[in-house]
Amino acid sequence: MLMEKIYKDINDALKAKDAVKVSTLRMLKASIKNVLIEKKIDKLEDIDVIRIINKQVKQRKDSIEKFKEGKREDLASKEEAEMKILESYLPKQLSEEELKKIIGEAIKETGAESKKDMGKVMKAAIEKVAGRADNKMVSRLISERLK
Repeated sequence: MLMEKIYKDINDALKAKDAVKVSTLRMLKASIKNVLIEKKIDKLEDIDVIRIINKQVKQRKDSIEKFKEGKREDLASKEEAEMKILESYLPKQLSEEELKKIIGEAIKETGAESKKDMGKVMKAAIEKVAGRADNKMVSRLISERLK
């Protein structure tokens, strides 16, 4: 499972004295622990861990943008390094063509015809995509398709 791999990689990074990887994975571990406590369970499914990682990647992207606006390249490069580490745990991202195909299937399944059906299509598509694409991109493609 992904959760065990992350925990093992923390130990490996400690042995390798990779400070950036250690701190990044410890933050990820803390987020995982928070969700475990919140849900009152012992283990998370891989899809839940992927959601947590995606959330952290999104936070890093936002931070990078802000740091670059503030001319803080040093902090932006640190965030980029952390983001690369987190992305290594994500499944391969879908291409735009693969995504369009999944969205087409979701539209057929839900019987969507206009923009007012976007929520139904979005829900169906996100379930099929399962962390392999950015939700903003999914939303944009659905919006284009339902015009």
